[in-house]
Amino acid sequence: MAKNVIQNPKGMHDLLPADQPYWKKAYQRVEDVADSYNFLRIDTPLVESADVFEHQLGETSDIVEKQMFYVKSKGNDRLVLRPEGTAPIARAYIQHGMSHLPQPLKLYYWGPMYRYEQPQAGRVRELHQAGFEIISPEDDPVYDSQVILACYKSLESLKIKNVTVQINSIGCRVCRPHYRKKLVEYYKSKEKNLCVDCKRRIKVNPLRLLDCKNETCQPFKKDAPSLMDHLCSACRRHFKGVLEYLEELKIPYLLNNFIVRGFDYYSQTVFELFAEGVEYALGGGGRYNYLIESLGGRFTPGVGGALGIDRIIEVMKNKNVALGIRSKEHVYFIYVGDLAKKQSLPIINSLQQAGIEIFESLGKDSLGAQLRAADKAGVPFALIFGQQEAFEESIIIRDMKTGAQETVPLVKLADSLKKKLEK
Repeated sequence: MAKNVIQNPKGMHDLLPADQPYWKKAYQRVEDVADSYNFLRIDTPLVESADVFEHQLGETSDIVEKQMFYVKSKGNDRLVLRPEGTAPIARAYIQHGMSHLPQPLKLYYWGPMYRYEQPQAGRVRELHQAGFEIISPEDDPVYDSQVILACYKSLESLKIKNVTVQINSIGCRVCRPHYRKKLVEYYKSKEKNLCVDCKRRIKVNPLRLLDCKNETCQPFKKDAPSLMDHLCSACRRHFKGVLEYLEELKIPYLLNNFIVRGFDYYSQTVFELFAEGVEYALGGGGRYNYLIESLGGRFTPGVGGALGIDRIIEVMKNKNVALGIRSKEHVYFIYVGDLAKKQSLPIINSLQQAGIEIFESLGKDSLGAQLRAADKAGVPFALIFGQQEAFEESIIIRDMKTGAQETVPLVKLADSLKKKLEK
């Protein structure tokens, strides 16, 4: 590589043509699942007001403290590249009066998110997510299970096997304060042995102590008070309902008291999806009963889940997941001479309208170069259109395997090709 070549920003990647079949497959499957369960598409801007995230995600969360990309505008607006998809949807729900639409409102999205973190396996700075959200005046556990089902089915349809849902309840604003107090009391005596982040979390965000991945803090987590033992009766009942629905759906799940998720807006159900042999989660989410209210709307419960598309595609590649995309039969169009070149585009256009896939290299003048390109493309037939053919309104169909050639009138070309391609 030449020196001083401009490259893509750290942690952001080009989606090259060879990768596009994976992305296309993932998008199609997510869209199919969304359509099957009546989720409606929504797209929010890549740039949002910082206020949408700073309080709602938690001012002490890693994303707000360290990972948001702030955008400098000429008007000194406090803007950021969106780091996640749920808070912008809640903002849109309020702004556009979507509470007047039939409820529950089921929405899904697909797009890039931006987080300024150290790139590593499963973590990039431009990440792509697909998400499912259900917003409803009722916080019925059936909605939690429907969101989990949509995420689970998306992975299943992409042939990712042995997916398990790890699930927990982190309570509500009634029962969580009492648990937080118990948790702080437990960790206070161990404070001097904690990592730097956890020493700070004791004071500002104790629940995140359970989410710490630092080896120093692991021995203390296993004996920490269980949030499950401190749930109020309403949260306990709600969580039981979610689990019963998952059992009816035969979705494998595992209770994990250490899942708290990284955003302050979560309450009650939180979950993550893991595939066998993959260290990081492929998706996750939870209930956010207070998010819309915190953004200035009326109290309106919601629940959502997001899938990490970059991670999913990496798993698909590593596990050699078959894309199942049937390769289309193409033919290669070759011209010889200026007159033939001028008449080429209408012929190509008419074949495409007839449903025939065409390769061409109209920028190449040499017959030999075009034939080599046709051979490299692996097409079954090449079309050769020269000066004589232009005058006679005909074209040569060349069988690339046998070398046999046949001249046919242009008006019969589409029918002749279809018959040959069907054999």
